[in-house]
Order: sequence, then C-alpha cells, then structure tokens
Amino acid sequence: MSKIIGKIIKVSGPLIIADGMRSARMFDVVYVSDMHLIGEIIELRGDLASVQVYEETSGLCAGDPVFSSGAPLSVELAPGLMESIFDGIGRPLVALKELTGERIGRGAHVDALDRKKKWRFTAKAKTGDEVRTGDILGTVQENEVIEHRILVPHGVKGKISHIKDGEFTITDTIAKIEDKDITMLTKWPVRKGRPYKNKLTPVSPLITGQRVIDTFFPIAKGGVAAIPGPFGSGKTVIQHQLAKWADADIVVYIGCGERGNEMTDVLNEFPKLLDAKNNQPLMKRTILIANTSDMPVAAREASIYTGITIAEYFRDQGYNVAIMADSTSRWAEALREMSGRLEEMPGEEGYPAYLASRLAEFYERAGVVEVLGSNKQTGSITAIGAVSPPGGDLSEPVSQGTLRIVKVFWGLSASLAYKRHLPAIDWLISYSLYADKMSDWYSENISPEFLNLRGTAIKILQEDASLEEIARLVGIDSLSDKEKLTMETARSIREDFLQQNAFNEIDTFSSLKKQYKILKIILGYHNSASAALDKGGDFYDLLVPAIKEKIARFKLLPEDDLEVIDKLMLEIGGGL
Repeated sequence: MSKIIGKIIKVSGPLIIADGMRSARMFDVVYVSDMHLIGEIIELRGDLASVQVYEETSGLCAGDPVFSSGAPLSVELAPGLMESIFDGIGRPLVALKELTGERIGRGAHVDALDRKKKWRFTAKAKTGDEVRTGDILGTVQENEVIEHRILVPHGVKGKISHIKDGEFTITDTIAKIEDKDITMLTKWPVRKGRPYKNKLTPVSPLITGQRVIDTFFPIAKGGVAAIPGPFGSGKTVIQHQLAKWADADIVVYIGCGERGNEMTDVLNEFPKLLDAKNNQPLMKRTILIANTSDMPVAAREASIYTGITIAEYFRDQGYNVAIMADSTSRWAEALREMSGRLEEMPGEEGYPAYLASRLAEFYERAGVVEVLGSNKQTGSITAIGAVSPPGGDLSEPVSQGTLRIVKVFWGLSASLAYKRHLPAIDWLISYSLYADKMSDWYSENISPEFLNLRGTAIKILQEDASLEEIARLVGIDSLSDKEKLTMETARSIREDFLQQNAFNEIDTFSSLKKQYKILKIILGYHNSASAALDKGGDFYDLLVPAIKEKIARFKLLPEDDLEVIDKLMLEIGGGL
C-alpha cells in the first residue's frame, strides 16, 4: 500500500509542486491526490519535488496528498506483449477501455499484462545447470510468429535447483535459481538502457521493400535514421510502409503526439495484411505505443522510452527489432512545455538546453549488440524517427539535434509530394552513411556491381538537376544529345524506379533482387543509347517507345516473373 509522503503546494498544468518530499528519489513514480493520478518526480530541491503528472490535473488543489510508490517508471515485460497497444506510460488501452469506457478515466490503474492467462512454458535448461544473466531458461510460443524466450533476470546467476514444463501465469514460479523464485514477469525502468556485452558495427541492410530507401539511401540493421519533412509530405505513410515491410522480426510503433486516426489506420490495416515471410497478419509481430495528440502531453515524454525499453527486451532475446517514433518533434514539444513550467533557462526556440542530449539518449539505445548470456548471440534495434519541423524548416533545433546523431537522412520534399511523386524522398538532399560499410553484403547477396549502379544513378539525377535549370532558361534544344539522354534517363529513374505506389499490392513491396534488375536495365538502356550516340546515332531514333513502355511496367511485375527483365536486357543489347 502506498504511503503519504507529501502534500501539493502548487499546481501548474501537468506540473505539481509538492512539499515534504525529502525521502523521495528522482524519477520515482508517485500517485497524486486521493484519485491516485500517476506522476513522476522530475526535480528535487530540498523538501520540494516537481512532479510531472501523466493525467489531467484539473480539480487538484493545495493540500492534496502525494503517495509514494518507491520505484521508478517501469514497463512490465513478459509473454502477452505482442499484438498489444499501450499508452505512453505502458498501460494497456484495451483493458483500460473495459474498465473505464471509451474515454480513459482519471486514476485508472490496471496491470499492463494479463495475470490470469496461462502460457505453455517449455524448459530449455534443466535442474543442476549453472546459468547467468541472459541465459535462456525456456520458451513460450506467444503466437504463430513469435517465440518468447524467458531469460535469467538481471542480477541473477547460479545453479538451477528447480525447473519444469507446464502451464503457468506470468506471476507463477517457473524455476528456482539458488533459492530465488523466477517468474516470467520482469520489470525494467524505462529511462535506463538494458545492459549488453558488446556493441557491434552494423554490416547488413534492413530491407524495407522501398526502392528509394533500399537502393539509394539504405539503413543497416541496428542503424538510426530520421525522416524530416513538412506537413503533408508523407512521413507517416513512409513509417507505416516501413512498419509493414521492414525485414525485422518485431516492430514497435510509437504514435507520439500524432493524430488518432493514424493509429486507427494501423490497427485496422495490420490484422488484414499478411506478412510475406510467414503468411500471418502483420499485427502478430507488432507492438503499438499510442500517445495521440488528444492524450495528456506529459505522457508523450515517457512514450518513446517505454517503446525503446520493450524493443531492448526483445533484442536481448536475439531478435532484430525495428522501432518507429512518429514524431520526435511532438515529443520535444512536450519536453519544452515541461521545461517551461519548471522555469528552466530556455535554449533555442524555447527548447531546453538539454534537448540534444535527450535525443542522443534515445537514438544511442539502438544498435547491433552481443547480448548477455553464455551463448554468443546478437540482437539489434533499428530506430527510425519522424521529425515534423514547422514549415519544413530543417534549421530548427529538433531537426538539427537529430541530424547530428543519425547516419541516414531521408529528407522529404513538399514539392515532390505535390507532384504526386511518392515516396517524396528528395534524392538531392538525402544521404546514407551505411552504404559503403555494407558493400561486402551487397556483393555476396545481390551483385558486385550493385553499388556501382547506385552511384551511377545518383550521379545522373544530380546532373539532371543542373541540366533542368539550363533547359528552363534557354530551352531543351540548346542541350547536346548526350545531355538530352541524361535527362531522359533521369526521368526514367524517377518515374520507373523511385516512384512507388503504397496502395498497389505488387508495387508496395519490391525485393532487392527486383530493384537491382530494374535499375540495371534502365542504366543498361542508357549505356547502349550512349554508345549508339558515339557512333553517330540520332537521339530521337534511340527513344524506342515499345522498350520504354516495357521498362515502365517492370515495377508492376510479380517477383516470380523477373526473367522477363533479363530477356529485354538482351534485346536492348542487340537492338541499339
């Protein structure tokens, strides 16, 4: 039972000041007033504590009690996480709806995970085994897709004195290690990163099925990326696409201050969409954290930590996890509001001076790691954050703070979005620092010439940007035939390769093999036409409509029909 440790002396929106809090600690969870509103201590000054309340504070007044929980804000980790949707502080929204109705009632408390449901536990270790933190004790088949691995908890090691198979709830004892009872349920403070043995260099790509990303600006498994862009440029659709098709075992999607209908779209779509790898609904490997724009602002600040902690839990089991944060700008706005109420010295544009370090704390928890345990096993977290700069101004603090940390920048362009060129990733400002590090993987798994083709295509697009300025000023007829060919090839790269329809069942996902073949034939046509021009050919004679039309249709070819591209490549080689 929580005990009273202080009383409210001031209420300022989601921030309350409480007196008599000398026995409290930073980041402890407290319960405010007799309604038991959840809050977290974010500042201590002698007997005074500043408490960030994660619920509506109207009606609170001076003299109301503050109760101590004696523990930091933590998330429950056990079987039952998959396919769930939580709010920003880890409360299950479905259970809250059953308890309070459509609108979450204030002071509602419910266990994050079901204490009554029984799970089939299959022991992998046996009595008498010496184990240590991170070793696998057993497994639970959480659903048709995810095998939940039950690990030795942190700080525990020794000889197993008891373990057995059976049907257990998450609070039942499944094993004993040196007389310590072990259950499937553990808790972890959200603001503290989970430990690991070593951090490794990312060397393989996270395949997303999006051509502009996988070929031009790839992200590694364990990498970090930012998607900044103005309103209406398609940030959320791109993140939905990545959540649907990314080559990750588990996806954690955080809706941080975004519109509620976007989270609704995810909930409606994912159960219907089948994962190509296992023919099961995508929701089977997805966890949603929803702190939408109409939910308490203060809880936004905690939501990304809740999400990354859940991601680390599955990383420690040896899984590759992708975490999408949409959007970190709304998270930073919550940080700015709380900083202002604490009367801290404001930094640029009113954001706190520690904004950059808080962003780094989040993104640095991503990466490829060798996890704890006796077996040499790796897991990864790939973090992708959307940034919503006001007016698309990338010089604002959140964008700049993010760009100093991430190694992949997918810059969205409003002008491309207005032209219906989607995804609206601007190839002239975007970049990836992982491509060269993954060259060995591309050579072994796709083709030794893959990165050369990528470099050539990017160069053609850059040359096209310069030529377009000239053509706009003095007319396209002033260009040489080689320059006209460059512009024609750039048009083909843009329309036949980079443009992708998220709502077309074939075009929504493109394998790396298919991407390579489409790009190869576009550049093969360019090289053959360039050689023909060198021999005195006429530019307009080289624009063969039948071939150009076939190339344009290749992105709509099913994956098992790709030999058609090889046949046309031979036809081009002999016909130009």
